[in-house]
Amino acid sequence: MSDDELLDRSLTETAALVADRRVSPVELVEAALRRIESIEQTNAYISVFADDALAVARASETMIAAGHRLGPLHGVPIALKDNISVRGRRTTAGSKVLADHHPEADATVTERLRSAGAIIIGKTNLHEFAWGGTSANPHYGFVTNPWDTSRMPGGSSGGSGVAVATRSCFGALGTDTGGSIRLPSALNGVTGLRPTIGRVSNAGVVPLAWSMDTVGPMARTAADCAVMFGVLAGHDPADAGSADRSGEDYTRDLDLGVDGLRIGLIEGYSLHHVQAPVEKAVRGALSRLDDAGARVVDVVVDDIEGNISAQLTVEAAEPSTYHQRWLRERPDDYGDDVRLLLEAGELLLATQYLQAQRYRALLRRQTLAALARADVLACPTLPFTATALGEVEVEIDDGVREDMLSAIMQFTGLPSLTGLPAISVPCGFDDAGLPIGVQLIGKPFAEATLLRVAAAFQRCTDFHTRLPPLVAGP
Repeated sequence: MSDDELLDRSLTETAALVADRRVSPVELVEAALRRIESIEQTNAYISVFADDALAVARASETMIAAGHRLGPLHGVPIALKDNISVRGRRTTAGSKVLADHHPEADATVTERLRSAGAIIIGKTNLHEFAWGGTSANPHYGFVTNPWDTSRMPGGSSGGSGVAVATRSCFGALGTDTGGSIRLPSALNGVTGLRPTIGRVSNAGVVPLAWSMDTVGPMARTAADCAVMFGVLAGHDPADAGSADRSGEDYTRDLDLGVDGLRIGLIEGYSLHHVQAPVEKAVRGALSRLDDAGARVVDVVVDDIEGNISAQLTVEAAEPSTYHQRWLRERPDDYGDDVRLLLEAGELLLATQYLQAQRYRALLRRQTLAALARADVLACPTLPFTATALGEVEVEIDDGVREDMLSAIMQFTGLPSLTGLPAISVPCGFDDAGLPIGVQLIGKPFAEATLLRVAAAFQRCTDFHTRLPPLVAGP
């Protein structure tokens, strides 16, 4: 098979072909490595494990020939964001501070991927220490968007989003604090799931803001994310914040459709202050779901307007606590933007942080009340499409320029603050051909419902199947 034939299938399709011995893990790894080399200009990867991946692929092939299959990811190349530990391999968190950091043990999520048969092909680039939404990394290169390499891919898991979009792996892990899985999923045209807080272990992951951090899957389809999430989810005694819940089969309900499900729009919020192409695409997605049998309903979250301020407070104070010693001993090793954010976090008062936490509790109660009237909530993932590399402001409407960091948190902050699960699903393109994502927000531990709605939408649309120009060919 050609590289395109090997790489353009979904994770679930590829895993089935590997299990049937119709596709070789070695062929997949070799094709993925060639694709990684061909997209070098995107700076999507910090480290590529070519020799290790090929050795594991050969072992995977031998096991299949002997009738053994480790799990649903057996023989499938997967990439990890470079703040997730891989035993003995450099884990930089996109920073100069950890440039020579070689963990002695795998992160729990890395162990679980390996146990399911995944082949770790490399570590992806990110916004330094995951503290930013653009993946403009001064140490390992700005990650660029494969739909237009003059534009940003979102962050902080920008490399993972690009890796999936360019078919250089079949799935990737990202981390999400304020939107870092969902933002690059939307801007790169892939599917990304932020789990309920505590559903996936953070053990072995470099933290950003521990009360909002989580690991989650990024892949081409909701079905792919469901398979990956089933491997990742479950209690981990090594993580004090891990929820005491066992894993489950997240593929079970994917074919149930959306007939009778209620999709909530938050009044004055869900479609407010967004670029025109974004509103059009999200309204189109809602119309498709309505045609499939879902019912769109209006809901209210009275105090939602405070969410950006609260998120900025928490996401400043908690990282500054973690970085306090390095910030004093090695300030020049940080990029300017991240150092300024960390320094600003140290200026916050304890009262400001505590008020933000009180607000989070209020917002969670109000959002759960809204979810009592709807099965999921819907809004754009971002209010705008990908901006030019290096931009620190964005224009959403009325010619007004606003701060990039606040703007990207407009919709992703709600699940982050409340600890609720959310998924970003490709739902259209703007006039420049740049992807747009719709965000669905669910009840606690109701990831199966989000994946079900996303799968139903993807059965009647093809946005998730389209290739970026960088790899689409003539």
